[in-house]
This record gives sequence, structure tokens and C-alpha cells, in this order.
Amino acid sequence: MILFPNCKINLGLNIVKKRDDGYHDIETVFFPVHLKDSLEIIEKEKFEFSTSGFSIEGEQDKNLCIKAYDLLKKDFPQLPAVQMHLHKAIPMGAGLGGGSADGAFTLKLLNKKFELSLSEKQLIKYSLQLGSDCPFFILNKPCFATGRGEILEQTVLDLSEYKFLVVHAPIHISTAWAFSTIKPLKSVKPIKQIIQQSISTWKAELINDFEKPVFTKYPEIKNIKDKLYDAGAIYASMSGSGSAVYGIFKKENNISISFANNYFVKTLFS
Repeated sequence: MILFPNCKINLGLNIVKKRDDGYHDIETVFFPVHLKDSLEIIEKEKFEFSTSGFSIEGEQDKNLCIKAYDLLKKDFPQLPAVQMHLHKAIPMGAGLGGGSADGAFTLKLLNKKFELSLSEKQLIKYSLQLGSDCPFFILNKPCFATGRGEILEQTVLDLSEYKFLVVHAPIHISTAWAFSTIKPLKSVKPIKQIIQQSISTWKAELINDFEKPVFTKYPEIKNIKDKLYDAGAIYASMSGSGSAVYGIFKKENNISISFANNYFVKTLFS
């Protein structure tokens, strides 16, 4: 059985406060877009995990797909051994949530394939053990997110008239460093309100708090955003804590823009 975990972009990202547990409360809108990994699981006598596409850094046993399997295996000992293959097409460390999507989709795939009868609410509970933005990928619909990103409110947001140009420079940004640079402050106008306005107003009002420190340290990333606006983007922003930047364009627009050969550049749709 195969599923195709998709990525997300952040429409606005406000760091509201630092919590006593060391995490931060945020406000953002998670919006799914059609850049997808592929995940295949088949039953096997012995557990196996393999990957292709973009190389995955770090120890294999820390991969969220394996962690997702282990979570369910603990509560469902009848879950058989599987062979799992993950093909990575979503850049990692880009703020696009590819790893979180892979973990959440592993839960969904195992639930479906082996008829575990887990409800959406139960899947969300498991996914939160994998990461703060994993629950979003269980719902996989536009959501206003608060708390650590796990408190989700589905929102109506139709961007079908637009296309997205996603650009990822080969720059790794430490999420811990990015958070350490932020002085939390609740925005004057909530993202939830801004997102319902005309997209033409977003440039002036819809802000990602991480952009200021990231652009200061990595002007190359700011240059991407500037080039997207120069090419006619209605709205452009960094996603998450970076380093991917996206521009939103009218579907009929011909985008004339070029980047270095080692950049990841992809046109996507909602």
C-alpha cells in the first residue's frame, strides 16, 4: 500500500509567548500544498526501512516513520513486521514539514492497511507524540494553529486561483537558534483575521516572525523573497523557520525568474 505525504506552508507565523515547559506558543495557518514524498509499506517477516531521493541526515532509528510504527506496535502487538520504503521529494530542514508529514502518514497508512480502526482523534493523539505539527497532517486541510502548533481549527481558505513557487536554498537553519532570536509578542491583528482578508493585503500585514533574524543572518534568503516579489508575486514569505521561501502568483502568470543550479525550485498548487 502506498500513500503520498504532502508538505505544508505557513501563512503567517507569530511567536506569542515562551512557555514554562520551554516550548513556545505560536499562531499560524498551516496550508497543504502538492509537493509529495511517497511511502510504501508491505508486510514482511522482518522489519526493514529504506529510503531514496533526498538523503536523510541523522540516525535511522530516529526517523519519524520508524517512531510511528513503534508507537502503534506498542499498543497493537499484533501489528506484523513490515518493509517500509520512503522516497524523499520534499526538501528537509526547509520549514515545509516533510518529516512530520511522513510520520503522520505512516500512522494513517498502518491504520488503514492493518485495519486498526483508529479514529481521527486517536491518530491525532499518536501523531502529537511524534512532533508538534504532525497532527496537522492527520487532518491535512487548511488550519489555524495555536499552542505549539497542535491546537487546530479548520478554516475555509480557497487559493485554487493561485499557484505557488517554492524556492529552497541549500542553507540549514537551526530551529532552536531561530526561536532563541525571537522576543515573543502577540500580534496587533490576529493571523486568523488577516487570512480572511483579500490576498492583496497580506504583503503589508501577514508576517512570519522568523524572517527578521533569518534574513539578517542569511541575506541570500531575503534575496529569494525580493526576487519573488520582483517577478510579480502577490504575496511571498518564508515557511516556518526556513529556509524555504514561497511566492503566491495568479495561475495565469508566466513567472520569469532564475536561481542558482543548486537551489530547489518547484511550482505547486493547492
